[in-house]
Amino acid sequence: MFMAEFKLKFGDRKWYVRRIVEASSLEEAEEKARKYVQLMNRGEVLWELSYVIEAQRPLIIGDEELKKLS
Repeated sequence: MFMAEFKLKFGDRKWYVRRIVEASSLEEAEEKARKYVQLMNRGEVLWELSYVIEAQRPLIIGDEELKKLS
């Protein structure tokens, strides 16, 4: 499982979103994320791919994550 982070721009506003990417390798995940950017860039909001990482427990804040940070 992988997680991709995207930077979105609309006028002078910027924000970030993350999406889970189903893929068997990092290369496949990056390819899917780039394709996603192309498909999403049809409106007024500009999508840019920031990065793709392998994620064991994406977007979860649990005891394990808090222990790693302390």
